[in-house]
Amino acid sequence: MACGSRKATGPVSGEERNGVMMQFFEWYLPCDHSLWNRLSSGEADNLAAAGVTALWLPPATKGAFGDQGTGYAVYDLYDLGEFDQKGSIPTKYGTKDEYIRAVQACHAAGIKVYADVVLNHKIGADGSEDIDCVEYSNSNRTLPVSGEENIKAWTVFDFKGRAGKYSDFVWNSGCFDGVDWDERHRKNAIYLIKGHSWQQEVDESENGNYDYLMGADIDFDRPYVVEELTRWGEWYMKTTGVDGVRLDAVKHIKAEFYRNWLPKMRSIIGADAFAVGEYWHKDVRALENYLAEVEGEMSLFDVPLHFNFFAASQDGAGYDLRRIFDGSLTAENPVHSVTFVDNHDTQKGQALESCVGMWFKPHAYAMTLLREAGYPCVFYGDYYGIPHDNQPPMKAVLDILLSVRRDYAYGLQTDYPDNAHGIGWTRAQSGLAVVLSSKYDQAIRMNVGVQRAGKVYADVLGNRTEEIVIDKDGWGSFTAKDGYVSVWLPR
Repeated sequence: MACGSRKATGPVSGEERNGVMMQFFEWYLPCDHSLWNRLSSGEADNLAAAGVTALWLPPATKGAFGDQGTGYAVYDLYDLGEFDQKGSIPTKYGTKDEYIRAVQACHAAGIKVYADVVLNHKIGADGSEDIDCVEYSNSNRTLPVSGEENIKAWTVFDFKGRAGKYSDFVWNSGCFDGVDWDERHRKNAIYLIKGHSWQQEVDESENGNYDYLMGADIDFDRPYVVEELTRWGEWYMKTTGVDGVRLDAVKHIKAEFYRNWLPKMRSIIGADAFAVGEYWHKDVRALENYLAEVEGEMSLFDVPLHFNFFAASQDGAGYDLRRIFDGSLTAENPVHSVTFVDNHDTQKGQALESCVGMWFKPHAYAMTLLREAGYPCVFYGDYYGIPHDNQPPMKAVLDILLSVRRDYAYGLQTDYPDNAHGIGWTRAQSGLAVVLSSKYDQAIRMNVGVQRAGKVYADVLGNRTEEIVIDKDGWGSFTAKDGYVSVWLPR
């Protein structure tokens, strides 16, 4: 169930077409309300033609900063750009009607849509309360550092701009287990609200217990909170018609919630509806533990593999390419792995900055798009460029790799880990051959099948200009230029 959209329908040589999603935003997009309209004005068709089969769209819900925020500082889950709240009617990306039209345009183009669901916290409260609480250590959330004290906390969310439409549920301190701001004393600290406890089945390898992340932290131990979030989810899925979800900050949310919530959402949008969680951790064991706790109801982004890509791009010739998949979710649990190179959190200037070096991005995308394991996600910032970061677009290269994935990346994969600076692999059905170099010109002898004897191969990326002729036993010496990738196909 977790990998229901890994492949999209559409035969290629008798097989289903390879699926690939795109994260259709980056952090520094302009606040011009235009993103949804771009999709419904032709970009969905362009992406479908390029080989994209699913889009992960940014949060459509109104955030605390209105149309000036990215949507992750969640204010009102029911406001998709419909109500005059937080200084605007539209969100950064557009209005509710434009969002729904964008989803419909994607469907018309044959692209599935994954909604970005952010349920961990709420920010931008409408009112405050005097509450009793205990301060906890920021680095060890199991360690109280004060006795019981009374603070003034922003915990009332009554959404007067929406006036009860869709839901009259009012959030208050009973719905949250923690906050990080005392308005009375103007103090920033981690406070556990009296009568609540930090949740279990969250990440305990960081800060002792990493339930609390930011804002007013939602308490998933409260049945009425779970009921409201379930009602909201059912409303959202029916209203928008999305095909799946990307779940934000899952390591801060008890696994039991999604273990129960996701089947209820699938009862509305389909049993094979795709779900992927963001569990930001370098250790694959943490990801594996969470997958076990949610009983395989979702996939996870392969964060350890991203950090392997980042390390390889930083270390250059000092990195052993033969070890690039070591400790990754793709190696340990490929069915539940979503591979990515970069995303909005790894961009320059972000708290999790770890942007893969530009020279290595084609290598990383070749490894995510042209191999068997994992469901690949292409980043908007890599495809279209990031003006804020002076990062040029990779569209020309990515369009080639996407087309190769769509048409040729099929069949049994055979790896050729030749040396620390050069690796390659082949795919049996199409005869695809790929070689990566981190240092020196590489030449790796690989077999593409005796049926291709005499075939002439060329590098579709154009990094090598010579032609390779396959011998009578199906072998060829495939090359890559120093620091480059070559993708070889029969002419």
